Amino acid sequence: MALVISMSYLRTAILLAGLTALFMGVGYLLGGWSGALIAFFIAAAMNFFTYWNADQLVLSMYGAREVDERTAAELVHIVAELANRAELPMPRVYLVDNPQPNAFATGRNPDHAAIAVTTGLLNVLSREEVAGVISHELAHVKNRDTLLMTVTATIAGAISMLAQFGMFFGGGHRDSNGNSGMGVIGTLAMIVLAPLAAMLVQMAISRTREYAADNVGARISGNPESLASALAKLDVAAHEIENVTAEQNPATAHLFIINPLSGERMDNLFSTHPSTENRIAALEQLAVQMGVARSGRRLGSSHSVSRPWR
Repeated sequence: MALVISMSYLRTAILLAGLTALFMGVGYLLGGWSGALIAFFIAAAMNFFTYWNADQLVLSMYGAREVDERTAAELVHIVAELANRAELPMPRVYLVDNPQPNAFATGRNPDHAAIAVTTGLLNVLSREEVAGVISHELAHVKNRDTLLMTVTATIAGAISMLAQFGMFFGGGHRDSNGNSGMGVIGTLAMIVLAPLAAMLVQMAISRTREYAADNVGARISGNPESLASALAKLDVAAHEIENVTAEQNPATAHLFIINPLSGERMDNLFSTHPSTENRIAALEQLAVQMGVARSGRRLGSSHSVSRPWR
């Protein structure tokens, strides 16, 4: 566990350093060395702020409201039981008023974790499927993915916005002779490539971690097929129901269990998630290995998840 924690912080530090360098590069293209220096101080302040507050930024962005046993008893009970199974502290539970069924986890460590699900998810999935989704998100917490993913979302989004500012500058900084340091081609490259580079980082992170979270999550719930069934339903619904907030903030797409953005599904570098078909196939194989294929387990006698959610 100590190794997992150390690697998590190391990956986060490397990511912050890389995105800071990219941030400075965009600053240089906009304002030369002065712009790079300003970008460095902005990035340093941003890194500090996002480490401590990125989770609240994301939750606020999606209008998430915290719930408890009085306002969402069954959901909280499921999270509590699964967190106990995973040997994790009880995370805060949030509900997002959004018709697209989806979910995400955030927080800098297991002691400050939060699980957020949309109202659409509770309307579409059965109890066992909800448990599968919650287990997946708890796996991200257990694997120490949430800090890396949340910090990436906030900084990559900031880089994208900074690059867009290039459209309002006359081709970037100018040298002593008054010549543009970038020209039209350089400006276009800055506007397109800077956010693309940031997006590629977060895409790669998400793709490598989703398979692991599916595997660990299925073991937490003891029912890989319920998670597979949930993924199938969420994938269909995500292509039919628009998530307006996610479309406006695409740098947060990798946080969700299913890609909330419209577009083709493809299992390659340009997808924020592995293909749902591949994830389902892996879960079905895991069910066979665990000896629970076509015979899912129940959460428990007091809070069964075998009945429909509604």
